[in-house]
Amino acid sequence: MTKFTFFMLLSLLVLSPFISQGQEAEANEGIKPALLVIDVQNVYLPMMDQDAIDRPIEMINASVWVFNEFKLPIIYVYHQDIEGGPPADSKEFEFTDKIPVPEDATKVIKHYGNAFNNTELDQVLKDLGCNTLFLCGLSATGCVMHTYVGANDLDYHTFIIKDAVMSDDQEKTKMMEDILETMRLQALYFFLPNLK
Repeated sequence: MTKFTFFMLLSLLVLSPFISQGQEAEANEGIKPALLVIDVQNVYLPMMDQDAIDRPIEMINASVWVFNEFKLPIIYVYHQDIEGGPPADSKEFEFTDKIPVPEDATKVIKHYGNAFNNTELDQVLKDLGCNTLFLCGLSATGCVMHTYVGANDLDYHTFIIKDAVMSDDQEKTKMMEDILETMRLQALYFFLPNLK
């Protein structure tokens, strides 16, 4: 854990008693959130410079921590290229070890950029009662963007978690954060308790 992540999580913990007396955020009738962690797989990370990876991975882990803190759903999305990608039982297919995925995690495997295209994701979210999505992962200019558009097409309220997405072009990543609806993790932490 880097100093940045440590101090950010420490500040959230220090502020938490002032934000909410309870640790669970049960969504009200209006907003029922879930976190989608998209395609942070070993096969794709070498396509990017290390400086484009480090901060987003910290922010993804911090986002997972926040959703776990409030006992909200987290779904790990994996991309599988049927023709040329690694098999689902390979190390290359798995998420990087820097983002621990629990054994009992909810997982969705997709074959298109949009994680809703020919997958069970929409049904999984409906079964969980979710209508608001927070996206993080890669690629900001590919699968995250396509999933964002697909979610909006299905009438989900959709946000990108700022600084928690990555691509092989940091300027394009920033551009996508500028044009899509984003939310900073600190704001998200204040937002979730107010769902009670």
